[in-house]
Amino acid sequence: MTVRGSGNHSDEAGTGGVETARSAEAGAPAETAEVAEESAPAERTGWSRWVVIGGTLIAVLLVGAAIGVFATRLTDGGDAVPATPGAGSVEVGFAQDMSVHHLQAVTMAGWARDHSTDPEIRQLAFDIERTQTEQVGRMKGWLMLWDQPEQATGAYMTWMTEPMGHAGMQMPTSSPAGGAPMPGMATDAELAKLRTLSGRALDVDFLQLMLRHHQGGVAMAEYAQDHTSIDAVKALCRSMLTSQGAEMDQMKSMLKARDAQPLPAP
Repeated sequence: MTVRGSGNHSDEAGTGGVETARSAEAGAPAETAEVAEESAPAERTGWSRWVVIGGTLIAVLLVGAAIGVFATRLTDGGDAVPATPGAGSVEVGFAQDMSVHHLQAVTMAGWARDHSTDPEIRQLAFDIERTQTEQVGRMKGWLMLWDQPEQATGAYMTWMTEPMGHAGMQMPTSSPAGGAPMPGMATDAELAKLRTLSGRALDVDFLQLMLRHHQGGVAMAEYAQDHTSIDAVKALCRSMLTSQGAEMDQMKSMLKARDAQPLPAP
């Protein structure tokens, strides 16, 4: 606290002398004590930031799970709506596979948020991380309520049995070794490369990978929305299409501003 008034200068000087003397008595130079005092708040600030971010994401995941369970139970009792979709259904397959798809986006966004120095990139990454973490929680809440495993065994996308998308593309049910498991997802090699980059190269690579990732996720959400009869699933698909559509437009503009082009669509 800063104390105003000329009468306190001597007190402040005296206090400083006492502090210096105490540091010297303890065997530490006054300069070392001052550095320690200055660095401690920075360390505490950094630690507090990680605690806040981690706690926020856990809370968002739990809120999503609660919303998923509550929203799905609201549909129970409807004669035309199955209360518990079975294994292999569009609803279960969508929740299982989209959770995996989303978690990769959360991983990439978390890396960009922590390693980019561009405030615009860091804000976008945090928004994606927060939104998709909540949606993962919602889908895992459904799976728990439906008594289904969080992740299916075997090939991905087997619940997508009809041509989809404007081009009538048939979704793949398997992927080559080392390839992306689902449309839009990054390969292991692409993720490894992302972790080696910094500066503008990191920002551009993140935007390119995340834009393609969103494009693949949008195709999945469109299919689920068109093939489910459960209102809660339809509502989540609409939310994904709205938020990811806006983010795709934003990422295209950000790439253009950085003289970069999107990757080929999945």
